[in-house]
Amino acid sequence: MIHEPHSPVISLMLAVPDATVAARWYARALGATELWNLGGVVGLTVGSAPFFLGEPENNGWDTPAAVQGRTVRVEVFVDDPDAFIERAVAAGADGSVDEIRDHEAPWGVHRQGGFLDPFGHLWLVGDRSPLRMHQAPPPGSSPGVSPSMADDEQRTS
Repeated sequence: MIHEPHSPVISLMLAVPDATVAARWYARALGATELWNLGGVVGLTVGSAPFFLGEPENNGWDTPAAVQGRTVRVEVFVDDPDAFIERAVAAGADGSVDEIRDHEAPWGVHRQGGFLDPFGHLWLVGDRSPLRMHQAPPPGSSPGVSPSMADDEQRTS
């Protein structure tokens, strides 16, 4: 995580029926570390990325099971998305929702897949390529082809 003095940190709180039980699962499945536990609300971090678990109490939000649908899509960027997903699946996540594969992106290949955790939250896990600054390809060029590669192609044709 990029940290600059006084820079904002964006995080999320996942609605779960039992925050303490869920915190144990995230520790086992994702390597999460508990920052603090207030019973119905737990602060966790994976690496330096904080996130929170909370038990809804008729306060305008709810668990995926209660709303019978997705309430969030969590995006995670790591060096090894395959290993991150494999660990979650080994701990009981459903890895069939978005099998890991290479995706063509304007900047080249982006490896990503996903899983559904036991609490109904969709996690998409990919490499760090979207976190880098990328220039838009010139008009008429192919996605994933850098301007220098396009110049080389024009010189050889």
